[in-house]
Amino acid sequence: MSKRPVASQEITEEAWIATLRKMYVTMLRIRRFEEKVAEVLRSGSEIICPVHLSIGQEAVAAGVCANLRHDDYAFSTHRSHAHYIAKGGDIKTLMAELHGRATGCSRGRGGSMHLASADIGFPGSSAIVAGTIPLATGAAMSFSLQEKDTVAVAFFGDGATNEGVFYESLNFASLKKLPVVFVCENNLYATHMPASSCLADTDIRKKAEMFNMPGARVDGNDATEVFQVSGKAIEDARRGRGPALIVCMTYRWLGHVGPNYDLDKGLRSKDELEHWMNRCPVRMAEKKLLSHGALSEAERDQIYQDIEQEVKEALAYARQSPFPNEDELLNNVFATSR
Repeated sequence: MSKRPVASQEITEEAWIATLRKMYVTMLRIRRFEEKVAEVLRSGSEIICPVHLSIGQEAVAAGVCANLRHDDYAFSTHRSHAHYIAKGGDIKTLMAELHGRATGCSRGRGGSMHLASADIGFPGSSAIVAGTIPLATGAAMSFSLQEKDTVAVAFFGDGATNEGVFYESLNFASLKKLPVVFVCENNLYATHMPASSCLADTDIRKKAEMFNMPGARVDGNDATEVFQVSGKAIEDARRGRGPALIVCMTYRWLGHVGPNYDLDKGLRSKDELEHWMNRCPVRMAEKKLLSHGALSEAERDQIYQDIEQEVKEALAYARQSPFPNEDELLNNVFATSR
């Protein structure tokens, strides 16, 4: 039986294909969910909170989270839907949150940028650029002090590497050998600014060298590569070998915020967008599965139908859910005195 290396282990071909298939389903669920959100955004005023979509970047979330245990923590950014779903989040409560409903994962208080679901190891996301990097580092410190083999992962964009707290967190994590993995989703733009316009050296992977930790740069559109490299980093962190920085090169198809391609803004070219759309992470995974005989066209079509139904039900659930009661406005805002 042929085997493929993952982290420091060897797994059978069957197990590897099962993992790739799981990641494929996760990526497709993220894609169809966000495409439906984009459709709702374009059609009216149902969703009024700012929404940052990660269509085109699905392989990063799916590849990393496929290595995480239920009790591991994943911290996210303003572009958080993919990480939430890949960590096991329910798309019904996610859709409800985007609609500001009481049944949302943050009870309708957070919207798209402030998702939280502690029961799946997703303590929260933040609209503050680089805001959850120190939180993941602090969680890893807690795990270390409690002598747990739990791991924290911080997802962030290339723009976050301009923030001082990024450097402080990497330094502290390396100094204390904390079980945290820093995952940079480098989609080439910090909001609307090309990385080359704000970084003297655009090879973010090199920043790991400053803090004596492993650094890797991977194809962020290849779920296989993301899974393998992040698996090694997560396993090392779990075994007390300290943190790592992984830079995943990827690209968001839509604008920084909202449902449009924003080609009319002069920020990027149509050729650039089409180049990355031709490297669709979902299609890349699907092609691998089909070529290995691990997915038939009939099975693919059934997966599409099943996910389409899930998304349809999620939207109906959100629309039917109540808004938060005004009487609860100040609940969970202030700590109660004892």
